[in-house]
Amino acid sequence: MDITKFDYILPESAIAQEPLPRRDEAKLLILERQSGTLRSGVFRDLPDLLSANDLLILNDTRVIPARLRLKKTSGGKVEIFVLQETGPGRAEALVRGRVKEGLQLTLPPSPLPPLADSTAREPVPSGERNKGEGDEITINIKQKLSSGKYLVSFKGLPLKEILNRFGEIPLPPYIKRPVRPEDQNYYQTVYGRREGSVAAPTAGLHFTPDLMNQMEKKGIPLIYLTLHVGWGTFRTIQSADITRHQMEPEFFEISPETAKIINEGRMKGRRVAAVGTTSVRTLEGNFRNKGLIAGSGWVNTFIYPGYQFQLVDVLITNFHLPQTTTLLLTAAFAGTELLRKAYDFALKNGFRFGSYGDSMLIF
Repeated sequence: MDITKFDYILPESAIAQEPLPRRDEAKLLILERQSGTLRSGVFRDLPDLLSANDLLILNDTRVIPARLRLKKTSGGKVEIFVLQETGPGRAEALVRGRVKEGLQLTLPPSPLPPLADSTAREPVPSGERNKGEGDEITINIKQKLSSGKYLVSFKGLPLKEILNRFGEIPLPPYIKRPVRPEDQNYYQTVYGRREGSVAAPTAGLHFTPDLMNQMEKKGIPLIYLTLHVGWGTFRTIQSADITRHQMEPEFFEISPETAKIINEGRMKGRRVAAVGTTSVRTLEGNFRNKGLIAGSGWVNTFIYPGYQFQLVDVLITNFHLPQTTTLLLTAAFAGTELLRKAYDFALKNGFRFGSYGDSMLIF
């Protein structure tokens, strides 16, 4: 299957660079697969568009401040994007800048003080870090791996503390502006509770506590699973034949309670409404023998047109960039031609694309 079938012209002006002041004010494009009809709405109307017979599945991961801006002893700049901790004081990371094995890096004066668990950091003037703060931390390039990845060691503080004190929230590369303190809140879902992602499950960014309360009052249960979103979500597919693409494994966890609620709900004819492609891949990747399996581990399920969905009946998702795995999954669910029609409609009617953009409801 040719990847160019999933290319389209996306003007830069259509890619959202800023979040909306209110999360649930995003536009919502409603696509009915059976009839092929499209209509515009607003995300805050979602409780009226779903049924009390639906099960709403959300990914409760939280984004870590995975990007570190470092310097060499020579004064050169290096950027490290931490992917995952591989052991005490060690991590796999993407590295930007000229480096070699054995290179030692240091922290420059930090523009941001320590990060609280759920609040945005307030900026402080560059260079006003407490004297000596971070000086005890050493970061070394240990080994080149593949695809721009390196094994990196950290000494002086636990990696989590280094990231929380000196890291930046890793906005997608198509957001062409510096990270701001408020992104630390906006680029998290309001219900995220388990740290580990290097990208947000963006379909969930539109939810507010009030909207979730409305869902529960209507009788729609909010059911959580975890998938820590990896760096592969930023990548375009490089293979001309999409069937040759390999997904990066990502850590997931499905509790026995979540599996039980979903399996029993399906037996009673309830629809499974997945919030985001990460929820879809976690559900579909753990379907066995006509049921969802509880457990934890690594999943690399790649869903593209032709895939037969086993669990998901309704998809809530953002508008995705060309030639990405998220676009292919959405095309598999909606149908390629119907999705093309929907994207044409969205572009002509001012919908915003990308992580901070608008949303779709597909059923």
